Amino acid sequence: MRGEPLESAEWVYVLNSSTLLDDVFTSLTLKRKLEQGRITPEERRDVVVGRVAKADRATVQLAIDAAAEAAPAWGAFPLDERIGRFGTLLHDRLAERAEEIAEILVQEGHPLMLAQWQVSGMLECFSPESNAFYRSQMFQEFHRGERRLQVRRQPDGVVCLNPPQNAPLSSALLGVTAVMGGNSLIVRAPRSGPLGVMYVMQEIVAPALDEVGAPPGTLNVVCGDPGPMLSAWLASPDVDDIIYFGSSENGTKFEARCVAEGKKPILELAGNDVVTVWKDADIDLAAEALTESFYGSGQLCMIPNQVLVHPDVADELIATLVRKVGHIRPGYPTEPDVLLTPVLRNEKFFKCLDDALAKGAELACGGHAMQLDESRDPNGIFLEPTVIVVRGLDHAREVEAVAHETFFPLLPIVVADPAPDGELLERFIDFVNSNAYGLRNSLWAKDSKAVDRFLARVGNGGLLKVNDSHIGFLPCLPTHGGTGLTGGVFGEANYPILRTSHVQGVSISTGSRPRDAVFGAWRTLREQTTS
Repeated sequence: MRGEPLESAEWVYVLNSSTLLDDVFTSLTLKRKLEQGRITPEERRDVVVGRVAKADRATVQLAIDAAAEAAPAWGAFPLDERIGRFGTLLHDRLAERAEEIAEILVQEGHPLMLAQWQVSGMLECFSPESNAFYRSQMFQEFHRGERRLQVRRQPDGVVCLNPPQNAPLSSALLGVTAVMGGNSLIVRAPRSGPLGVMYVMQEIVAPALDEVGAPPGTLNVVCGDPGPMLSAWLASPDVDDIIYFGSSENGTKFEARCVAEGKKPILELAGNDVVTVWKDADIDLAAEALTESFYGSGQLCMIPNQVLVHPDVADELIATLVRKVGHIRPGYPTEPDVLLTPVLRNEKFFKCLDDALAKGAELACGGHAMQLDESRDPNGIFLEPTVIVVRGLDHAREVEAVAHETFFPLLPIVVADPAPDGELLERFIDFVNSNAYGLRNSLWAKDSKAVDRFLARVGNGGLLKVNDSHIGFLPCLPTHGGTGLTGGVFGEANYPILRTSHVQGVSISTGSRPRDAVFGAWRTLREQTTS
């Protein structure tokens, strides 16, 4: 806070993630006892990874005050300092400590491969190509006669960010691009995974800001419960924007609260991404991309959530996918090649699966809970990667797993009824565009005409990828954001540096005659038409 760490009478403890897999109940009980002060961390050095001070109400307010004080001064810094210098420092220091960051993510429960994927995404977010793109969007200048005309984006002021529990660090770093836009930032480190957020913000982001001379209070990180903190942000006249991650139901309600309080809501809600597989697709590569649906046990918002497949290749795609799914396994986060994570409450998974089967879907693979050794067990904390097949487009969205995000390792493949290709492509496009959600969409096809038609007509979603990984990161392209229930009524691709700033036009003249500026254009027009 204002450049200095603050202690607290309360602490949030992070335990080695492997202890959760060994004994869920004992692990959660131990965490509760530590946070209640019934045992000390010294007594359990074998499992305690770290701790983070929990902020009280007064500390939350201090963060708002510090951010409000810093925002005007930081917003006046030149773009070349905020984006060029700070952005470059951030990228380089993230790269230097990439292994450390990945290790912390693993300790918090992220499988090693997914931890490395997240770190690579952070680096792309601040890559030279991405930083150059941000710079180009924040300022442009034109010349008309003796005037300089500028279109620039100005920072909104104080931005608050509430990251999700499943990927708090990468989401918090995404919000740091709002700092590059000239805003001060307050980040809530979630109690479920605060260590990575605190480490990177304190050890990497804050020192980089110090090096460029940013005022204290430009960055503030506080750990605490979401409800009271969000309420404090909403009530404060100093807060301008709130970046909110959560469910679509809660997010759209929060959006209304923001608008009522005069705050700009920037929502990151559920995704229900569609992957379309055309008849000439590379089936092996398409199936490989579809296995991304099961990464993190499906508990990532940007993974494939449903598949539309041409009937001519449906059987081949299903068979290929089922073979590849067999290699996706549970395990300890430190183990290589582990991609499944625990699912502590699986009632909704089975309810969703039962709904699909009752409505005529076919079970292609999976459908059970399992233990760490992959043995089926109703009490297991892992779920088998599950593929279901839904026949026909007309009633597909009557199936819950097709209509809404499941957030489980459950992937429905919708097989279209046979029809002429031209008609079928249009039906696929209409199906994608009518999705109530709009995070990402993918297409697998070789026919350039089919690809061009798809690109021309699909407007739903914040990101569209063709013949590529659905979740792989790329420079310049957005990682988050979307339309509909993904981003709310203001939803679009989310570049926080752009979403937390506003467009302003500027004209700089050396001394124009005002009357000529008002009436001169008409006189010139008349002279041109009569000559």
